[in-house]
Amino acid sequence: MLSRVLRPTKRPLQSLSEQEILGLAISAEEDDGRIYLAYADALRAAYPNSARVFEDMAAEESQHRQMLIDLHIARFGDRIPLIRREYIRDFPERKPDWLIANMSIETARTQAEAMEEAAHRFYLEAAGRTGDATTRKLLGDLALAEKSHESLARRLGEEHTPVDVKQEEDQTARRQFLLTYVQPGVAGLMDGSVSTLAPIFAAAFATQDTWQTFLVGLSASVGAGISMGFTEAAHDDGKLSGRGSPLKRGLASGIMTALGGLGHALPYLIPHFWTATIVAAVVVFVELWAIAFIQNKYMETPFLRAAFQVVLGGGLVLAAGVLIGNA
Repeated sequence: MLSRVLRPTKRPLQSLSEQEILGLAISAEEDDGRIYLAYADALRAAYPNSARVFEDMAAEESQHRQMLIDLHIARFGDRIPLIRREYIRDFPERKPDWLIANMSIETARTQAEAMEEAAHRFYLEAAGRTGDATTRKLLGDLALAEKSHESLARRLGEEHTPVDVKQEEDQTARRQFLLTYVQPGVAGLMDGSVSTLAPIFAAAFATQDTWQTFLVGLSASVGAGISMGFTEAAHDDGKLSGRGSPLKRGLASGIMTALGGLGHALPYLIPHFWTATIVAAVVVFVELWAIAFIQNKYMETPFLRAAFQVVLGGGLVLAAGVLIGNA
């Protein structure tokens, strides 16, 4: 009951007085400025030019905030009401700093333009609800300013991140994606697909029991996934190598390793041994060629070389499993 009493009740924008509208606008401009500075801090190491874009945007928000404060002091005095946008119904929410820290550069740019569009709509609505000419003029001017800011990230980008710099930053972002997700994922998929071939097919031909073979494949796949995930996460914290979050790399490697093994273990849920084995062999063929395709597309490995390496290695491991199982 007490929590219900203490919890702020969201109000419609139409219920705010002119003083409260100014208070809300002041806090919103302050929050947006801090968010842009958080974007700048998150991007500065890898994208210094884009970081300067967001610093300039934060400076613009600071100017707007000061204009609003001056108007409030002139009309209502220096006691500004504490009213924040999270108290207002349908007001767009903002991400906390710990989520901003992991935001990609493209997401940051998109978010910035969405923030300016939301601010434009707010100032239009607020201007329509005030009867004071000075207040209405300022809110209208800010609405026009925010409308022009929808392309502010692009306009400032032309100054700080020209086409060649933006292309360089986009290449850096792609490289980071490859190092953090694709490379560990491909290594895991290859390990899971190849390393589990021998135990699964050895168990299959030794027992010719599809259920027992499935259990061997399941345990081998899950075990390999856990091992690869922990190994990837533990051996490099990413600070010196620039390979990104060890948790993300570990998850990518571990999940793809487990999936690589489960691909040819799941067919042994089919009760007929030869049917299950033929389906598993087809799955193995698809897995190996998929790995070659991914290496060619993302790692720029020549397709024939990738196919030769993966198919040859997988074929040798598969043959070893069959021979051991028959022995």
